[in-house]
Amino acid sequence: MQSSSKLFPVALISADFRGDLTEDVYRLKPGNSPDYSVELALTRLGRAGDEGHRGTPVILVPGSFSNRRFWYSPKGIGLGAYLAREGFDVWIAEMRGHGLSPRNQSYLKNTVNDYVRFDLPAIAEFVYELNPQKAHWLGHSLGGVIVAAALGGMYLDQEKIASCILFGSQVSSAHWSLKIPPVEWIARLVLKLKSTLSGPDLKRGPEDEPASVAIEAMRWHGLFGRFRSAERDWWSGLNDVEVPVMSVTATADKMDPAWACEKMLQHFGSSSKELLLLGKRQGFSSDFGHVEMLISKEAQREVWPLIRKWLQKNSHRPVPEQKMTGQLQSYNC
Repeated sequence: MQSSSKLFPVALISADFRGDLTEDVYRLKPGNSPDYSVELALTRLGRAGDEGHRGTPVILVPGSFSNRRFWYSPKGIGLGAYLAREGFDVWIAEMRGHGLSPRNQSYLKNTVNDYVRFDLPAIAEFVYELNPQKAHWLGHSLGGVIVAAALGGMYLDQEKIASCILFGSQVSSAHWSLKIPPVEWIARLVLKLKSTLSGPDLKRGPEDEPASVAIEAMRWHGLFGRFRSAERDWWSGLNDVEVPVMSVTATADKMDPAWACEKMLQHFGSSSKELLLLGKRQGFSSDFGHVEMLISKEAQREVWPLIRKWLQKNSHRPVPEQKMTGQLQSYNC
C-alpha cells in the first residue's frame, strides 16, 4: 500500500467532487492491533474551490448498524455536509468492518474495546498529521459511547481535542432482565450462535454488527457490570476528562432515554458541560427521536445550527491547566 502518511500505510482510494463539496476517501492500515488485517476508511469533506483552507477538524463517528451515510448522504445532505459548507474540516470515520472499511480477519470477534483502544487513536493521529489543530469529536448512539470510552480510557490525547458531542449516547439504560445472571447467560449463548446481527433484518440500519459487540454491551449491563474493559475502567476515567462536552438527547428517544444520556454527561469531569434536550417543552417544533435528532428536516433547521454554534464557540479553546468541578447547564433553543 503506497502511503500518504509518515505514521503508517495510508492510501487515498478516491478523490472526487460531489457538487459543491470535495470528497477524499482514505484507507488506513495502522497495524496497531493484534489483527494486522484491519483497515479503516476515513472520508474527508471540504468546500470545492477552497481546498487550500482547512478549518477546525470535526471527526464524526456513526453508531451501530451504520456507516458514513448517516452523516453525509449521496445527495450531499447531512450534518457532515452542512459543517463542511460552514468551513469545518470534516472527517467521517467507519469502524473496522463497516462501510468502506473491509471486514478484518477477526471480524466476528470485533469489540468496542478494539474500536476504543486501537481504531480511534489511529484516526486521531492521522487527522492531526494532516491538520494539526484541536479536533471536535461527534458520535451518535454507539459512536458516542465509543468516543466516551476512548476519552475515559485515556486513549485519546485531550490536548488535541477541542470538544466532544454525544448524540443519544448512554450506558445506563437496559432491560432489567439482564441483571438476572441466568437470563444474561442465555442471551449471550443465543448471540454467540448467531455470530452476526443483521441491521436490515432488525430494521436498525444498513450494516451488520458482529454479535461480539452486543455480548460486550451485555457485560456492561449485567448484575455487577461496569462500563470498562479488562485493561481500564472507562466509567471512572470520565471523571478525569476535561474537554468541553455536550450531550444531545431527545424526549421521544426510547432507545437511549434522556435521563441515561444525562447521567453519562454528569460523570464527565469537564468544567464545561451542556445538555441539549430536543422536545416541544424545550421550545422545539417536535419531540425528536433517536435518529430524527440528526436526520430530519426539523433537525436540519433547528438542531444543526446549534451544533455549529457549539463547535465555533469551542474551537481553538485551550485545555484547562487544572481540573475544576463544573455545574451542568441546560442548553435550549
